Amino acid sequence: MAVTQLPGDQAVRGASGYSSDKGYPMLERVFPARVSRFSAALGLCLAAALPGCAARDGSNAHLAPDDAVARREWSAEVTRIIDEGKNNNQVMEHLTYLTQEIGPRLTGSTRAKIANDWQAELFRSWGLQNVEVREWGTIPVGFDRGPSYGRMIGAQGADREFEFSWPAWSPGTNGPVRGTVYREPSSQEEFDAIAENLKGAWILQPAKARGSRRGVVETSGATPTDWLAKCKEAGIAGVISAARGGEIVHTSGRFRDVDLDNLPTWTNISVRRSDYDAMNSRIADGEEVVVEFDCQATFIPGPVPCYNVIAEIPGTEKPDEVVIISAHTDSWDGPGSQGTVDNGTGTCVTLEAARILAATGVRPKRTIRFILWTGEEQGLLGSRAYVDTLSEEELSKISAVFVDDGGTNYEGGLQVVEPMAPMLIEATAPVNDAFPDMPVEVHINPRMPRGGASDHASFNAKGVPGFFWDEVGRANYRYAWHTQNDKLDQAIPEYLVQSSTCAAITAFNVANAETLLPREVRGGNDDEQPEERPRRRQPAQDGNSNSGGNN
Repeated sequence: MAVTQLPGDQAVRGASGYSSDKGYPMLERVFPARVSRFSAALGLCLAAALPGCAARDGSNAHLAPDDAVARREWSAEVTRIIDEGKNNNQVMEHLTYLTQEIGPRLTGSTRAKIANDWQAELFRSWGLQNVEVREWGTIPVGFDRGPSYGRMIGAQGADREFEFSWPAWSPGTNGPVRGTVYREPSSQEEFDAIAENLKGAWILQPAKARGSRRGVVETSGATPTDWLAKCKEAGIAGVISAARGGEIVHTSGRFRDVDLDNLPTWTNISVRRSDYDAMNSRIADGEEVVVEFDCQATFIPGPVPCYNVIAEIPGTEKPDEVVIISAHTDSWDGPGSQGTVDNGTGTCVTLEAARILAATGVRPKRTIRFILWTGEEQGLLGSRAYVDTLSEEELSKISAVFVDDGGTNYEGGLQVVEPMAPMLIEATAPVNDAFPDMPVEVHINPRMPRGGASDHASFNAKGVPGFFWDEVGRANYRYAWHTQNDKLDQAIPEYLVQSSTCAAITAFNVANAETLLPREVRGGNDDEQPEERPRRRQPAQDGNSNSGGNN
C-alpha cells in the first residue's frame, strides 16, 4: 500500500484504507481510469469577463466556463489535486463499501452509527485532525429494518415476488405471515361476508379518492363507518395498498409520535401497482389470493443518540476561518434500497475530497472542515443542531458551505449572488479545465435561496453562504430517490470522479482566497429558518439536472 509523506512528517495512506489489517474487505477497483493525466490549463480572465456577466435587470444570469477564458498554469498544489482526483480516485471504493457492507442508514439506526464510526476511522487513517463523532441530539425510538420479503403464493406453486415497503418506525411482522387477501369492505353486507375469515388475513385497500379518507364510507343520514377499523378489530395481519408512484415504491416514516409505550400496532404495506393489480384482478376473477410477508423490524429503546461526523485539515494562516464540505449520510431504508443516490454518493464525494486533499499534502490557509450529517431526511436535524451551537463570531468566520446531495450526477453549478461570483468562478476554473465535458457554471441570482430541502439551508438561514451543488448529467434522480431502486448500480463513476475532484479544488481555492467569500447584504426580514419538513423539488426528467436540494 502506497504511503504519501506530508509536510510535518505526517503519513497518510495513498490507498483508501480498505485493507484486511483495518477490518475492511479487499475491494477491487470497480471502474477503469477514464481520463488521461492533467496537462495544459485554462483559466478565466476575470477582469474582462465579470463586468458584463450579470443581468442588469436583476434576473437570473449565469457564466458558462467558456465566458472569456485565458490560458495560464495552475499552482503546483492544484495540479496535484487534479492529478490525484483524476488518476487515483477512490470514490467508488468508498461507495461500494458504504452501500454493500453497511447498507441503508436510517437516522438513529444501528447502521447509521456503524457508518459514523467507519467515516471517522477513514478520516483518521488519512491524517485529518480534530476528528469527532459528535452527538447532535436524540430521537425517542430507534428503528432497525431487517431482511424482508413479500410474495403472492401461486395456485400451481408459481409465486410472484413483490417489491414493497412499509414506513420506518412502524411494525413489520413477527416472522413470516401468510394469509388470504380480501378487498376492504365498504358496506355491512361486504363486511359480514368476510368477517369470520378476517383473523390473520390481509386487507387490500382501494385506490384513494381525492378528498376522501381511506377505509371510511359515508352513509346517508348515519355516522360514517370505518370498515378498516372493524377489520383491524377482527384481527387482520395488516393492510396492503398500491404505491402512488406506480412501479416505484417510496419509503418514509415519522419518529416524533413514537415511543416504546406508544408504538404503532398495524403493518401497512405498499406494493408496486403491478403487484397490486395482480392481486386485485385475481380477486375479481373469484380466485383465492394468498400472500406471505416477512417484514423484520426492531424498535430500539430510546432516547437514541444521533451523530454528525466532523474532521479537519487545519489552516496554516487563518485556522479560525473555515470552508465546509458536507453531505448527509442518513438515508431511507426500504427493502431493496442501499442508500446510494440519496445520499451515499454525496457522502463518498465528501470522503474522497478529504482523501485527495490529504494525499496531496496541500496546506490551505484557512481550515477545510468536512461534515457528514444525519437527520437530514427528518428535517435537516443534524445541520440545524450544529449551526445552533455556533456563536455569531464563529458563523461570521465560515467562508462557504458546500453540500453535495443531488444524486450521482456531476457537480455542475452554483447558485450565487453577484458579489460572490468572481471568487467562485476563479475557484472552479481548474475544474472546467480538468473536466471540459463536465463544466461548472456559476449562476448569478438577485438573492441567495431561502429555505430549501438540504443542509445548506441551515446555514443560509443564518446568513452563512450555503451552496447546494447543481447536479447535471444523464441520471434519472427520481427513479432511485427514496425508492427500492436506490442501489449501487445507479452510481455513475465518472461523474463521481468529477464531483469529488471538484469539491476538493473548489474548497482549497476558496480557503486560499485573499478574503472570506463576500456575503449577501440582507434585509431586515431575511432571517428565515429552514422549513421543518422541507419540500421536495422535482428535477427535470429529460435534462436530469437537480438544484436547490432534495430531502
